[in-house]
Formats: sequence, structure tokens, C-alpha cells
Amino acid sequence: MKLKVTLFLFLNLGLVAFAQENLTYQKPSKSILDLADYEKAPSVSMDTKKEFMLLSYRNTYKTLEDLNQEELRLGGLRINPVTNISSTVTYVKNLKLRKINDTKEIQVSGLPSNPHISNISWSPNDKKILFSHTTNTGVELWVIDVASAKAVKLTDATVNANLGNPFSWFKDNETILVKMLPKNRPALLDPKKDLPTGPIISNADGSKSQNRTYADMLKNKNDETNFENIITSELYKVNINGTASLFKSADMYAGEKISPDGNYIMLSTIQKPFSYIVPFNRFPSKAVVYDKNGTEVKTVNEVPLYEIMPKGFMAVRKGKREMAWRGDKPATLSYVVALDGGDPANKVDFRDEIFLWNAPFNTEATSVTKTPQRFNDITWGNDNVAILVDEWYDTRNIKTYLINPSDPSQKPKVIFDRNSQDIYTDPGIFELKKNQYNKYVLAIENDNAFLIGEGFTKDGQFPFIDEFNLKTLKKKRLYTSTYKDKKEDILDIEDFKTGKIRVQIQSKNEYPNYYFRNIKKQNSLTQITFFKNPFESIKNVSKEVIKYKRKDGVELSGTLYLPEGYDKVKKEKLPLLIWAYPAEYKDKNSAGQSNQNPNEFTFPYYGSFIYWVTKGYVVLDDASFPIIGEGTTEPNDNFITQLVDDAEAAIDAVDALGYINRKKVAIGGHSYGAFMTANLLTHSNLFACGIARSGAYNRTLTPFGFQSEQRNYWEVPDVYNTMSPFMHADKMKTPLLLVHGEADNNPGTFTLQTERYFQALKGLGAPARMVILPKEAHSYVARENILHLLWEQDQFLEKYLKN
Repeated sequence: MKLKVTLFLFLNLGLVAFAQENLTYQKPSKSILDLADYEKAPSVSMDTKKEFMLLSYRNTYKTLEDLNQEELRLGGLRINPVTNISSTVTYVKNLKLRKINDTKEIQVSGLPSNPHISNISWSPNDKKILFSHTTNTGVELWVIDVASAKAVKLTDATVNANLGNPFSWFKDNETILVKMLPKNRPALLDPKKDLPTGPIISNADGSKSQNRTYADMLKNKNDETNFENIITSELYKVNINGTASLFKSADMYAGEKISPDGNYIMLSTIQKPFSYIVPFNRFPSKAVVYDKNGTEVKTVNEVPLYEIMPKGFMAVRKGKREMAWRGDKPATLSYVVALDGGDPANKVDFRDEIFLWNAPFNTEATSVTKTPQRFNDITWGNDNVAILVDEWYDTRNIKTYLINPSDPSQKPKVIFDRNSQDIYTDPGIFELKKNQYNKYVLAIENDNAFLIGEGFTKDGQFPFIDEFNLKTLKKKRLYTSTYKDKKEDILDIEDFKTGKIRVQIQSKNEYPNYYFRNIKKQNSLTQITFFKNPFESIKNVSKEVIKYKRKDGVELSGTLYLPEGYDKVKKEKLPLLIWAYPAEYKDKNSAGQSNQNPNEFTFPYYGSFIYWVTKGYVVLDDASFPIIGEGTTEPNDNFITQLVDDAEAAIDAVDALGYINRKKVAIGGHSYGAFMTANLLTHSNLFACGIARSGAYNRTLTPFGFQSEQRNYWEVPDVYNTMSPFMHADKMKTPLLLVHGEADNNPGTFTLQTERYFQALKGLGAPARMVILPKEAHSYVARENILHLLWEQDQFLEKYLKN
């Protein structure tokens, strides 16, 4: 009898074969292909310094061959064991330099053949640029002399880039601390050859250990051995002339932080025991400070294994955390300690306490201040000024304080107290500048700090710069962008005295470019870059942000696209595509605010429906789908009802404009948007079909929380079951295209979720199609897969929606 029950359970889990279609890669129709296949226009990013800018060129897509590499998945890492760098890295393929005040681009000479560049790092004085180059056998360290625009190789392919940044500049601009593969490194264990010496055993000792579902965890002793092998490095000092000397012997180095004055180095190492249920950043660790010659000064922190986690998003580990060098001091560490034991359920007056500890750490650390809520961030300014932020997730409250780090007796002054989701009251981010230690600290000029804000309002987006007086705590507006037909982003303040700022300006059909604006000289503009629009074929499509209301009065919005030449007078009834992603809120006011700008450049990418504007569809992109839980009610208590109301309001709004046939509407989404899509098709009759990519459909497989849900399955089983499309697969009769990456690395959206959901739908007679993209993770990157995905979506929409 026991055997029969076991077999029945395995069959119910879906471990049965089903017919699969063998299909070679296909390409979408020409209008979509013309937009999607634009590798002739590589992605360009710009990094500016005072005198020079660096232009980095990447291919638009990876290839399937790029993804088809050897890979180890250990402790939350994905590593190429041959090259010793992350298997997910996207490489830069070319580098150019340009003087800020010149338009001529200078090709960096001496670059390796077929460059695979990553880990780009400017020297403290901005005269050199480090980068790593990945060869077929490993990672090399290279350096560029900015003045001559010439690159030179510094090391052989023995850099260990498996964990974090593999190198750091010393203050002298001549020396680099580099992680290198140990000279006596043992070979990796091969699970096909190295058999286990015993079973895998885990114990539960009665303590609660509620963790989200993580991908790529260690599974056995062989994994432990290989994980230790790949992250173990020797630390070398490498000079820009190519000479190298051993600095520290082999260890599992996880972080190297050099003090602002360059005299100390804090080295963090991963310790044992490892865990099979949490990623490496929750393994035990130890932080030790050394002087610049490698002599040990002090063990400053020891962190135990962090498997047992109190419930709630504001839970943190006990002991010292957020340990870092204070940027405005030569060698002072700052850190935070939880006063509530890390458990948000504990009632205390203060949650966290911030400490300062001066090198060489032969005296006790001193308390700076305490925070009523959980510590979020601190920005150091000078001896008497720092900006502190704390927050609390359940209330969405975020407070910003002005503190005096030299006088703990001075009570912190609250300068901003707001709902973190209320974007209309966002005061902006304090501007930073480099100090004498080449560290970014609060920019202070004549007792004034400066805030750069995104400027969302009920009437649109108008970015701004405010001057904030640190004495009076009053603000003065220095600049507001007034564009109505363009979008301006304020990036930074280049010169506080002359009023020179750096901005990026774009419109729906003008590619984003960089400019200098002078806010003290009639807001004059000087263009820096001249990137062209690679998507000319859609530059004249109609684009606008529409605003509408849900039946309960909540304000909603979405970006509406109409095909080029669409006649708004005749109003032909076209099919509608809606793309969305649900978001949780604690109040209706914040949920009704819009951060969409109709003047943002129309940039099609594999994740959107914009391509189908070229094929005669109406598209409502980034439609608002708020899920609201006010007071003691949690958002997910009424998830399905609000989801359907959001969808109905969106369709009603576009239908009221007269553009669509409301019997021909499709819904789509990625990740949590896929989860949304499956629920809408299950619990409403609003849609003709849907597209769900890389989603999770059975919430009992994520029993200790998901998205913003903090309650576990056993506390609210009805919520988990009601929200799970898998549990209601018998109700699903609407055509659904399910897509997933074969190697999804996102917590909670394992590929198994789509496979099991499809098997349930197939078994129950629902019209569904499943596409598993080989080698892809949670986001898709290979050209072959992306073009085929667009073909699948196009064929699906033509079959179930348009025709």
C-alpha cells in the first residue's frame, strides 16, 4: 500500500512524459525583425571624469554559443570554471576615449584581440583605467594610460574573478591589489568521477528557520569542496609596470576595502560551516584589518552562519553589519548593530545603533546615534555633518536626519519624513563630490547641500535641483526642468560655483544624449554626445500617457501606443496588448501616482509589446496594476479582486477612446507579471489570450513568502492557495503561452514552476503552449532565443487574437 501511495504522489507531481514539439529556431516577421535585430547599433555607455569620458561598446545580444559554456552553480554563484569569472557577465567589446570638450573619439590602442572586457575601474587620480580581459583559459589584468589612450597587459590569465571585484586601486595610483588563483590550486571535483563518500544529511533542531527559496545552493560535500576551491585566492600587489609581489596567502577572500588614507586594508573572508539553504553572503565570515604592508592590526568582525532568520523584511542579523570605512576620515570604520536582536517583532524604542571605530582599534568604538526604525543608509560629509536615513517596511515610512557625528549628545534633526512610495513628495538625493581622499562624500558649499530630484508631479515630470541649508534646514529651488515635449534627467553637478550640471535629454523619437547645462547662464546647453536613433521605423508612432480610474477611485495610468498613421477620427477597432507588473501599496494615494513620462525614448526590447505597434496592434505598456492593503489589511488579502479591477479599468479606458475591439485584448507579463497573467486568465473573461514568461504559479512551493508577502503558507493558507493559478488550473480555458528560461536563477521562479503548471493545464484540456529557452536564466540574452521568442509571441497573437 505504501508503494502505491508513493507512485500516486509522483504522478500527481507531474513526473510523467508528455509529447514535445521539435522546432528549429524561427525569426519573427520583418517589421519586428527590423526592430529586434539591430546589432549594427551596439549599446554604448559613457563614464565621464573631469577631463575625459570613456565610451564602452557592447553587442546588443549574446549568442547561444556564449551561453553554452561550462558552468558551476554553487552557493548562489554561477561560475565558468575554465575562465574563473561569472558565467553571466556581459562583456564590453571595445573602448574609446574622448576629451569632454572635444567631439573626436580616440580608439584605445593595444586592446587584446577579440576583447572580452569587464571590471572597468578608474584610478583615484583618473589618469589610468584598469580592466579585466577574459581569454579562453582565464582572466587577465590590463591597464590603460588615459593620456596616450594605450592599453597594456599587466598579468597572465591567472586573475580570480569568481567572487566580486577582482582588484582594487591603492591610493598611490601605481599599485593594485589583485585576487590571483593559488599556484598550488587543486583540480575541481567531477561529480561524474568523484563519487560521494556518504549520504547528504540535514538536521532541524527545533529552531525556526524560514527562508525564501534560493537558486544554485550547495547540495553535497563535493559542492562544498568545489565552492572553496573557486573562491580561494592569493592576494598580490601588482604595479602598473607589471611587477607583482605576494601580499597575503590563500584564503576565501570575499571583500577588500582600502582605507581612505591608504594605510589600512580590511579583508573579509568566508568561513565554514557552509550552508545548503542560503547563499554565500549568509555564510560565516571574518573581517580583519591589516596595514598596507600586510601586518595584521585587528580582527574587527566575526559573523556567524545566518540561516535562522527572524520573520519580516526588516529582519537583520545580530552583531556588527554594514561595516565600511568612513569616507571623510583617514581610517575610521563605521558599523551598525541591531538593538532589537534583528527581530522586527520585538518592541523597542530604537532598532539600530551606529558606531565609529578609529584605527588602529586599540580603543572602544563610540556610538554616533540610534535610529527608531531600521538603518537604511548614511552619507558622510565632514566632522559635524552627516545625513542618516532609516525606514520601516510595513508602514513604508522613511525618515532622513541631519546628525553631528562628532557630538552624539546632539539629537538627530528630522529633515524629511515621508511615505517611501509617495513619489510626488520625494525630496531627491543629496549630491556627492570627491574629497581629498578621492572618496565620495556629501557636497557642501557655504553651509549648503544640494538635492537632485526626479520631479514627479500630478502634472508630469519636472526634475529639479534644490539648495538645502544645513543651518536653517530650508530649501531653495535652483533649477527646474520645464520641458513638456522632452525628458531631462539631471545626472550630477559638475561645478557648484559656475552652475555647470550634467544632464541627459531625450524625447520619444530622439535617442538619449548627454549635455552640460549652465543654470547660472540662462540655462544654456552644450551637447556632449551625438548618438543616433537606431529605431527610425517607429519614431512616428503615436505615444501618450493616459490616466484613468479604477472602480474604487484609485488613479491609474499607462503608456499608450498607436500604429503610425492611425486615424484618430475614423478610429478603426484594433486588437489591444497590455503589458504590466503588479505592485503592492499601503495607501491609495501612493498607488495612484504615475512615474511615466510620454517623452521617454521609445526603446523596444525583448521584454515589451512595443514591437507589435508595427503590426497594427494598440499597446498599453507598463499599465498600473496596484494591489493595495490599507491599515491592518495586507495587499494580498484581496489580490484577485484588485487584479481584475485593474485590468477592467485599463480595457475600459482604451475602449472609451474608441481605438479597440474589446473582445480582442491580450495580457502579458514577465516574472510576477507572468503570475498576474495566469491569474487574470483564470479568474476573468476579459482577455482573448495571454503571454506569461518566467513566472511562478504554485505559491505552496514558495512557502516562506514571495514578492512583498511576509506571512508564510501556514499562517495564511487561503491567501497562498487563492493566489496560485496552479490550484485553479481546472478553471483555465483561455489560450496561454508559457515561456521560461531553462536555467532560471531567480528565487522562487524555478523552471519547474512553468513545467508543472503546463502539465496541469495540458492534463485538464486547457489551450496552452510551453516554450523553454535553452541556457537562459531569468532574463533572456541570447540572440537566437530572443528572436525565436518574438516569433512565438507573434504567431500566438496572430492565431488567438488578431485573426
